[in-house]
Amino acid sequence: MTTLENRTHALAMTTEAEVSTVREVLLDAGLLGETVRYTFFTPEEPTKGAVLSGAQTDRRFRVVLLDIASGRSWDVVVSTDSRSVVSNRELDPPRDGQPPIIDTEFEMIEDILNGAADWRAALERRGVDPAQVRAVPLSAGAFDDYPEHPGHRVVRAFGFRQDHEKDHPWAHPIDGLVAYVDLTARTVDRVVDHAEHPVPETTGNFDDPEVQGPPLDLKPIEITQPEGRSFTVEDGHVRWGKWDLRIGFNEREGLTLHQIAFDGRPICYRASVAEMVVPYADPSPVRFWQNYFDCGEYMFARYADSLQLGCDCLGDILYTDAVIADDLGNPRTIQNAICMHEEDYGVLWKHSDMFTGSRETRRQRRLVISFFTPIGNYDYGFYWYLYLDGTIELEAKATGIVFTSGTPGEYATEIAPGLGAPFHQHLFSARLDMTVDGGRNAVEEIEAARVPMGEGNPYGNAFARKVTRLSRESDAQRDANGATGRVWHIINTEKTNALGQPVGYTLHPEGQPTLLADDASVIRSRATFASKALWVTQYDADERYPAGDFVNQNPGGAGLPAWVQADRPVDGEDIVVWHTFGLTHFPRPEDWPIMPVDYTGFVLKPSGFFDRNPALDIPASSNGHCHTQGEVHGPGKDRGAE
Repeated sequence: MTTLENRTHALAMTTEAEVSTVREVLLDAGLLGETVRYTFFTPEEPTKGAVLSGAQTDRRFRVVLLDIASGRSWDVVVSTDSRSVVSNRELDPPRDGQPPIIDTEFEMIEDILNGAADWRAALERRGVDPAQVRAVPLSAGAFDDYPEHPGHRVVRAFGFRQDHEKDHPWAHPIDGLVAYVDLTARTVDRVVDHAEHPVPETTGNFDDPEVQGPPLDLKPIEITQPEGRSFTVEDGHVRWGKWDLRIGFNEREGLTLHQIAFDGRPICYRASVAEMVVPYADPSPVRFWQNYFDCGEYMFARYADSLQLGCDCLGDILYTDAVIADDLGNPRTIQNAICMHEEDYGVLWKHSDMFTGSRETRRQRRLVISFFTPIGNYDYGFYWYLYLDGTIELEAKATGIVFTSGTPGEYATEIAPGLGAPFHQHLFSARLDMTVDGGRNAVEEIEAARVPMGEGNPYGNAFARKVTRLSRESDAQRDANGATGRVWHIINTEKTNALGQPVGYTLHPEGQPTLLADDASVIRSRATFASKALWVTQYDADERYPAGDFVNQNPGGAGLPAWVQADRPVDGEDIVVWHTFGLTHFPRPEDWPIMPVDYTGFVLKPSGFFDRNPALDIPASSNGHCHTQGEVHGPGKDRGAE
C-alpha cells in the first residue's frame, strides 16, 4: 500500500495514512469539535500544468466541515506534506448553498419526525403505526415555499410502511404526506397533508423465493484466461496493450481516469462523471420539488459496493480498494471498490476475399474499469471500456427499485396494483478534460446535410458533411440531433496525420432528451448543465462540478452557466468538454419489484488520430477455437455442398 513516505505520483490514490493525517491537522488547528462532522472529503489535485511538467507537487485534500449543532460550515484545504491548513473559508449558505447531506443526519430523521405530533397524527389517521414507518429524508431543493429559517439545513421526508424486518418498504408509500424538517434545529417545521391515499398492499420483496418462483435451469458460464490477465496495475497506473492511464476514486465522482494515452499519445487528461441529477415529473403539492443531485447533494460514491467475484464481475478480475473518510474524519476503506478485467467483445475486424482467397479474422476485446454504488432506492454502475482500436466508451447502468407513489395518474405509471412510479430522468454530466495529442484542442460539430437535386447532383443521391467550428464558450453550448447524426470532433489544432488532416477523437452522443423541465423552473436554474448535451469551456483547475461546488439548497446559476459568462475562446485552447447524457424513464410494470438494468452512455472514437487501422497488429486467435469451415468462393466457383 502507498504511504506518505513512498508516494510515487501526484495523482496517487488516497491512503488511510493520509486520511488520518488530515484529521490530525484539523484537530491541531482546532477545527474539529464534538459536533463537527465531515460532509465532503476528496483529493485536491494539483493543476494539470504542474502534473504534466513533472514538478514536485504538494499532496492536498479538501474537507468540508459542518457543525451539526449550529449549522455553520467551512471549506478547508489541508496539506499532508506540510501538515498544515492551506486555506479555510466559512460558507455563506444563502449565497453558496449547503454542504452535502450526511449519514449522521439520515440517522436522526425518524426520531425528529416521531417527535412531531402532527406527523404522528397524520399517520394514525391513515391507520399506520409510526413505529412501522421508514422515513426517507430527501434534498429540499431551493424553493420559495420553505422560507422559515434562511441558512438552516433542511430536507423533506416521505414515509414508507415496513410490515416486517425483511419487508421492502418501497412497496408501501404513504402518499399525499410530506414533512419539512429543519436539520439544524432538529424540528419538523411543517407537515403537508394534502390527501389520504390508500397505502399499496403489493409486495416489493424481490428477494423472497416465493416471489421469485422456481429458479430457471441455466448452466454456468465460466470465463477463464489460462495464461493470466494482459493488463498490469501498479500504484494506480494501468497498462494494457497500447493503453496507459491512471485510476483514482473520490466520494463525489467515484471512479476517475487520468492521463489516458494510446501508444504513447495523450487523449484525455481526466475523465469523470462530475454530476448527475434525477428530476421527477409529478407536479403535485407533495412532489413538485423532487429532484436529486446524487453527486453534489449526497456524495453518492461514499456508498460504493464492495464488489463480489461471480456476481458483480466475472473472469480474471483485479480489484482495487478505495479509501474515503467517514463523518468523523476517520479513514474508511471500501474493499473491492473498483473492478478491472478483460472481456471478449466479438469480431474486431474480418474479411474473406473472393479474389485472393484470404480469410482473416481478429477478435475485439476491451478492458473494463468499473464501480457500482447504491443511493437510496437506485443502484448505479459506471463502466469505462477501452478497446483495442483506440475507442473509449462510458456506460452507465441504472437498476435497483423505482421511486414509488400511491397515486398512479397523468405523471406516473401504475406498476403494480395501486402502486405508482412517477416519470423522471437520470441525467449525467461527464467532464472530459481533453488533451488530444497535446494541449491545444478545438471542437467541430459535424452533421450530415442533404444536398438538393440540381446542378452537381442531378440524380439527388448526394449528401454532404456540414462542419461548424465552435470558437467561444457562448457558441459551444449544443444540443444533440439524431436526425442529422450530429457528433462533435475534438481535434488538435497544431498536429495533422499523414493525410494532412487534424488528428482528433469524435464524441458520439446517444441523443436522448436533455432536461425536460420548463425553462423558467427552479430545477432548470439549478441543473442548467443538463439543458444542453454539450458544453465546451476553457480549462480552469477550479471548475470541477457543472452545478457548482455546493449544490444542496443552492438557488441556482452556479457552475457552467456562471463560468461561460466569461465567453472565453475555445478554439486552439486547453479545453474541457462537458457531455450530458442519460435516460428519460417512463417506468414499466416490468421494472417492478426490481428494475432490470437500463443503459446509457457515450463513445469517443478516434477520427483521424491514426493514419490507418491501429488494430492491425492484433494477433490471430491461437486457442484452438478458430477453425476453417470451408473454402472461400470467388466468382464462378462452385457454391454447392462440400
